[in-house]
Amino acid sequence: MAEYVQAWQCIGCGRIEAPQPCIGVCRDRKILMVGKDEHERALAAAAALRARLATAQAMLRRFGLAKPHPGQWERSWLALQAELREALAVLDPDGAASAPP
Repeated sequence: MAEYVQAWQCIGCGRIEAPQPCIGVCRDRKILMVGKDEHERALAAAAALRARLATAQAMLRRFGLAKPHPGQWERSWLALQAELREALAVLDPDGAASAPP
């Protein structure tokens, strides 16, 4: 969880607790700030999640394209279930969510 630092920022000139050239419309408001390291960690985590979601989306897209050969419905269904478990593993690498049987 990120730790926030409370500061005051002018809604006119953008000054944050330091003198800045002001255009004459300064009015302070409370803002929350987070450290650069924590922000970069959050960005990296978001990028990793986007990559996992893109991989899972590509895997799940196969469900819409799947068309079993005549007489192969059960075999195809079992293969799709296996692929679904793989896609769920991509979305939940820690295995916290239960996969279908």
